[in-house]
Amino acid sequence: MRVLVVTAVPVERDAVTRAFGGAEERVALPGAELHRRGAFDVLAGGAGPAAAAAATAFALASGASASAPYGLVVSAGIGGAFTPVTPLGSLIVADGIVAADLGAETADGFLPVTALGFGRDRFTPPPALVREVAAATGAAVGPVLTVSTVTGSAERAGALLAAHPGALAEAMEGFGVAEAAARADVPVLEVRAVSNAVGPRDRDAWCIGDALAALTDAFGKAAPVLEGWNSHENLEG
Repeated sequence: MRVLVVTAVPVERDAVTRAFGGAEERVALPGAELHRRGAFDVLAGGAGPAAAAAATAFALASGASASAPYGLVVSAGIGGAFTPVTPLGSLIVADGIVAADLGAETADGFLPVTALGFGRDRFTPPPALVREVAAATGAAVGPVLTVSTVTGSAERAGALLAAHPGALAEAMEGFGVAEAAARADVPVLEVRAVSNAVGPRDRDAWCIGDALAALTDAFGKAAPVLEGWNSHENLEG
């Protein structure tokens, strides 16, 4: 079984690949490049849910893993967290991948796409896999919100938490990756290392280096779990 890991940008991709031993092979795809180490293919698919979905779908359909099909897709990278539950430099494994701003604004407030009578706004990773990766890495477990616009105010952060109680973090790619994986009938996981707090943007307070180091450490510890995951036997968790 091969594992496809999708990040937004190359610095996140490189943080993930540093966790894996062995020589690196690079597989060219139109508009992208897979960095392959052992059973892991790591792709920087671009920022935002649309780019992430397109890159993931293309990688899954490209035949890059024809000799050993993908059994798991992981959305990975750094993200903002609703601190102090998840402090800077900590790790999060999503037990729900939620499209937080996919829907419609109304006079009575925001309606998710499901309330409009179509689509879906949440994917649930295999619970057993979430538990195993969290145990291996010491990660917190909870919903991760996918947004198309990064939160920049305390008011917006409060509104997101009110709409999604218990959410631990926000990022921009998880739901797009999950949508593509679901259409290919491949299980999905999301792993985030915390680089900043959700709310007013203060770049001086961000800890990107620490978050990237945490991402490398997490994949080093989780690699045996991810590589050994058999989607057909463990989907029920």
